[in-house]
Amino acid sequence: MPRVHDRGGRPDAGPIDRTEHELSPWEKRVDALRGALGSRGLVRADELRRVIESLDPETYEKLSYYERWITAVEALMIEKGI
Repeated sequence: MPRVHDRGGRPDAGPIDRTEHELSPWEKRVDALRGALGSRGLVRADELRRVIESLDPETYEKLSYYERWITAVEALMIEKGI
């Protein structure tokens, strides 16, 4: 059974909004934080993806893209004892 993040071919999921938008300051900070942690080897892309993909469906749908990122970064920092 596909998980909530796997949208390919799901007619019930509706179209994916692919329009670009200007990032807000907090979204830029989340991106910068993830980049800084990644450059220090503290957060890898595969770890971030694992945490995001393990969010329960209700939480996943409720959060925006960068809210998912910061939620995952927080979980990883706790998981690693940082």
